[in-house]
Amino acid sequence: MKQPIVVRSPEVMGGAPVFSSTRVPVQTLLDYLEARESINEFLAGFPSVSRKQVIAFLEEAKNRLVESAQRGSVEVVGNT
Repeated sequence: MKQPIVVRSPEVMGGAPVFSSTRVPVQTLLDYLEARESINEFLAGFPSVSRKQVIAFLEEAKNRLVESAQRGSVEVVGNT
């Protein structure tokens, strides 16, 4: 069985979604990327998260956004 990328548990970080087998919230990665920090910088700060986990998370997020857009259930807004 494939290990989940992200997990939630009330006992870990107050139930915030975290990378599997870590206590690192996925929101932290999104905050780094929003601040124009690189994946390498994020990984240096959070060595318990693997590059494979980060890439898998971003691919899954992309796939879900594309699927939602194709169904017309999300409006994509650019930040220019």
